[in-house]
Amino acid sequence: MQKLAIGIDIGGTNISYGVVTINGEVILRESFPLKGFDDIDKFVDYLSDRIKHSLAGLAKDYVLEGIGIGAPNGNYYNGTIEFAPNLPWTGIIPLAELIQKKTKLPVKLTNDANAATIGEMIYGNAKGLKNFVMITLGTGLGSGFVANGKLILGHDGFAGELGHAIFDVNGRECNCGRKGCLETYASASGIVRTAKELLANSNKPSILRKDEISSEKIYRAALEQDPIALEAFDYTGYVLGVMLSNAVTITSPEAIFLFGGLANAGDLIFKPTKKYMEKYLLTIYQNKIELKPSALPENDAAILGAAALIWDQES
Repeated sequence: MQKLAIGIDIGGTNISYGVVTINGEVILRESFPLKGFDDIDKFVDYLSDRIKHSLAGLAKDYVLEGIGIGAPNGNYYNGTIEFAPNLPWTGIIPLAELIQKKTKLPVKLTNDANAATIGEMIYGNAKGLKNFVMITLGTGLGSGFVANGKLILGHDGFAGELGHAIFDVNGRECNCGRKGCLETYASASGIVRTAKELLANSNKPSILRKDEISSEKIYRAALEQDPIALEAFDYTGYVLGVMLSNAVTITSPEAIFLFGGLANAGDLIFKPTKKYMEKYLLTIYQNKIELKPSALPENDAAILGAAALIWDQES
């Protein structure tokens, strides 16, 4: 009898879910737009019915172990989504409880970066590691910290928010309402802000002066040795490296994994980040911490991470 779990990724635009084996194979994938589901009860009813319909198409020789959910502002302790600014539901939403009542299955919920962290531990390059950090470099910066084999959640379920650790108290405005948070520098949106500042303050020639700037265009320009693009990657690596050196001081991980759009730039982001991290580390930590890419496939990472909440519960 094959063991299966369902992984659900709740994004600001789309809902994706998949049926996942204990070995990390996604044997079914579905998605649908979140738009139109302002009523949480209607959303839960639709999602539950859709999952039931999807499962009806599978062979019958399986046992469904549970449902894992990765969501913005997800609280693992309570199974709630709390004050998520990019979702249509306000306040505190007891989503795990609602879905559990509807499906009669165990449901675990956490924030999306923590889900990716568990996914890396179960399926990825962190398999077998007891102490590591996961950094997701998307539009913002998410993070998860594992110490002694356990995800660090803190007393309220919201520990490990490195993206909102402050790099510069007088720095860039952040959507959280404060200034200088790491994610305003080290993220896809952050590197765009850096490039725009460099263009405004420099007369260097750059192909980035031609069109609207995106992180993808900065990456392609850097591959062509564009000076502004290269400087933008170096500065991004500097900020991220400094902040990772602080994280190392607190948690002493064996490795740090980078995942997401900006991490796909390869050496353009890994080399400066590693250089500056080593430069600012305490001597006792230098040359001990690996900086590595995630092994999670980007298209399935959110689903795998959410499903991994169920396997991690079993381990």
